[in-house]
Amino acid sequence: MKKALGIIPARFESSRFPGKPLALIHGQPMIRRVYEAAKSANSLDRIIVATDDGRIAEACRSFGAPVVMTSPHHRSGTERAAEAAAAFDSPIVVNIQGDEPLLDGRDIDKLVQALQDEKTSMASLMIRVCETQSIHDENRVKVVADKNGYALYFSRAAIPFRAVDGFYQHIGIYAFQRGVLEAFARIDPSPLEISENLEQLRALENGFRIRMIETQTPSRGVDVPGDIVEIERILDAGEP
Repeated sequence: MKKALGIIPARFESSRFPGKPLALIHGQPMIRRVYEAAKSANSLDRIIVATDDGRIAEACRSFGAPVVMTSPHHRSGTERAAEAAAAFDSPIVVNIQGDEPLLDGRDIDKLVQALQDEKTSMASLMIRVCETQSIHDENRVKVVADKNGYALYFSRAAIPFRAVDGFYQHIGIYAFQRGVLEAFARIDPSPLEISENLEQLRALENGFRIRMIETQTPSRGVDVPGDIVEIERILDAGEP
């Protein structure tokens, strides 16, 4: 099995949550929780944090996470991951979102397994959400896929329209064939990407296919400071 390079892009500046990677969850920086979760994956032969911020780099080195310093001018986490990946020769690269502290390493393994087929250029995760009220939450990105499991569209809006039995929520972790990541990073942001503020739409608009892998493991990303409270509640309750 071809193993993969795991990259956690992390930036300090954020319009909705400045300093998010260093936000404490039960006394630990969120970036550390993501790093430790990624270490539980069996398919990664190396995990690094890619950042342009000295504060994040210092915090990561304090708990033993390797750091690659990158340009401050990247427009997305995937572009930052592409710069960091250039120093390594891994054929598969996994872009691990730094705001997914409840990440399960087994889901990373599923993505890397999907990319053992070189015809699969990209893969990402989705989970079925049975209650429909949260479909209107713009911080929960929705995805619809075709009958073969490839993404048709991602949106912050409610899709599909009139969903009555649930929807699929996207979990923003991506595995790339190395050449695809390099090509993606060279493309300018696309109109739909700018409209929805979702970088994966750049891939769809430019003809890349994204294989969606369904997971049963609930995930809760951190978008705003208030989400930290919910993450801590989940951890205290011992929920999966």
